[in-house]
Amino acid sequence: MESMQYTIRIDQRDIEFTCDAGQSVLDGALAAGYEIPYSCRTGICGSCRGKIVAGETRGGSGEGVLGEDERREGAVLLCQARPCSDLDVAVRDIERRDPAASKTVAAKVYRMTRAAPDVTVLQLRFPAGTRVRFKAGQYLHVRMADGTIRHFSMANPPQHNDGVELHIRHVPGGKFSTYLMDAVQVGQVLDVSLPFGDFYLRDSSQQAVLVASGTGFAPIKSMVEDAIKRKLERPMTLYWGARREEDLYMAELPRKWAGKHDWFRFVPVLSDCPEGSGWQGREGFVHQAVLDDFASLADCEVYACGSPAMISAARQSFVAERGLASDRFYCDAFVPMAPQEGTSTAVEAVED
Repeated sequence: MESMQYTIRIDQRDIEFTCDAGQSVLDGALAAGYEIPYSCRTGICGSCRGKIVAGETRGGSGEGVLGEDERREGAVLLCQARPCSDLDVAVRDIERRDPAASKTVAAKVYRMTRAAPDVTVLQLRFPAGTRVRFKAGQYLHVRMADGTIRHFSMANPPQHNDGVELHIRHVPGGKFSTYLMDAVQVGQVLDVSLPFGDFYLRDSSQQAVLVASGTGFAPIKSMVEDAIKRKLERPMTLYWGARREEDLYMAELPRKWAGKHDWFRFVPVLSDCPEGSGWQGREGFVHQAVLDDFASLADCEVYACGSPAMISAARQSFVAERGLASDRFYCDAFVPMAPQEGTSTAVEAVED
């Protein structure tokens, strides 16, 4: 039996498309050749928020992401909202997808470096003469031999677009983690598609507060190196949170940035620092360090990347307690994936 289809009209724009009843509004737009801002596609980051002007949907209420006032006014997360009728939808932005904007390439493993006990830095090179444009902060898809897809943020700046650098956290029982350790070797070819996502550094003169947990440092690294190469000199403060000091697997790099550029500041934060470790830096939750340092975030933009718990806590406290405009909180959440068969308790991050 054919699925029921509904017509989706974009408010105040001469755009409409059809969407299956079981399909999210975002997926319907993408299938029709339109792109609405999005990132995680799992209802955590909030990038795809829109407003239902007319019609009914199911799902997408955005608990913990959308405020109560937003929900009362019809706000939903379009990656989760599915139509129950024809809809009129207001969106922050929508544009025709450029079919040439994303590419699939056979990338060769150039170097694998164990940056920490549970983090590998994977450097891939594209075929000779192949370059792919992307924005600092976006991510790619890696397709494994069995067709499974995993998402990873690109850690290199857009100016270095003849390959990519990925920061991969090892998760016990994680499918890609196991594949990386057991099967991937230097010289091997991986199929990657890029770029994707709405998490990228906006052009603005406002102070940027960058918040990372774990390998959420990867897209932040791309953003800062892009700013350095473009000589932006925009005020930026990076708060990088981890459990222990060895988990700050590239701490010497942001320390070097801070030493060379007056507009950049680095604040490492540890949440599980053992006694007697000699750690002289900040301790606690990384979002709390931001709250301690900023009486107001009203004139700032925040770029946060890492665990869903950190993203949620940062969004709620920054908006409610420090006056951050909700549309100036940009984020990418590393969302847990189901474990592979036989590992009932392990989870694997989208960006392991």
